[in-house]
Amino acid sequence: MKPVLALSSCWLSHRHQDGYAMAKEIASLGFEYAELSHGIRITLVPGILRAVEEGVVKITSTHNFCPLPPGVTRAAPNLFQPSAGDHQEHEQWVRHTKRSIDFAAQVKARVLVCHLGSVAFFWFNPSRNLDQYLGLHPDAGRSGADAKYNALLQKSLAKIRKRLPDFLDRVKASIREVLEHARLKGVILGFENRERFDELPLDDGFEDLFSSLPAEAPVGYWHDTGHADIKEGMGLLRHRAHLERLAPRLLGWHLHDVNAEGDDHQAIGDGHIDFKMVSEFWSPGHLLTLELSPRLKVEQVAAAKIRIEELRRQRFGA
Repeated sequence: MKPVLALSSCWLSHRHQDGYAMAKEIASLGFEYAELSHGIRITLVPGILRAVEEGVVKITSTHNFCPLPPGVTRAAPNLFQPSAGDHQEHEQWVRHTKRSIDFAAQVKARVLVCHLGSVAFFWFNPSRNLDQYLGLHPDAGRSGADAKYNALLQKSLAKIRKRLPDFLDRVKASIREVLEHARLKGVILGFENRERFDELPLDDGFEDLFSSLPAEAPVGYWHDTGHADIKEGMGLLRHRAHLERLAPRLLGWHLHDVNAEGDDHQAIGDGHIDFKMVSEFWSPGHLLTLELSPRLKVEQVAAAKIRIEELRRQRFGA
């Protein structure tokens, strides 16, 4: 047994008006499996359901919010946040997450990938200072040797941790509101690591989040390689150590590379991420998903598929 490999619809959904044609294109590239990402418009749904029914592709995972709320035509995974203090936004997050769970069950997806909001700042978000410094000294975070940057990072972390408790409490409460619905539908919620400094959970906060939920809760960790690399570049984690900590909770992966300019969602091998290291943490039941920029050419998608399949072969055999 080996993990299955899927292509995320984020690479092509914007080009299609018919979900069936979108699924056919995914299959034509040699993918048996697909992830339905957070850019799936309502108009694509009938064709997708037909493609699933006919076995054109199988759906491994979907990404909250999927399909998009009515009237929304562009990818909007953070349209409503579970960390929001506004009651109406909270209710909308719960409503559309349950709707996404229903759709995931309908297309027989195992996992719904979720973003979990952010810490809001009234006046000045400390991530701005970090971004400005890294713009001038791009190696400061990754090297760990820049004393000025390290001091700035610690100061920024102190500010976000001071505001964190209320936001994190709302995230936990929001999750609890949808757990039973997910359980009844047979869908697991995959909490994704994020790339922005102010997004939740903080990278050292996943264990606390999981421990705060019932032991039998249908939840797990979803690892995004590009996001982890960006955070490593900020000095906020070490990619291998992060994976070692969260390996017991891993459900699946968003696989994409990061180039020298710091742009993620690049084809595997077109950046600097050590995917040989990453593959050491793959397990047979994991869902591997190529999550690639729509700017990439067909040839780059095909090459990325070949590279991941070769790593999978090395790890698990033919």
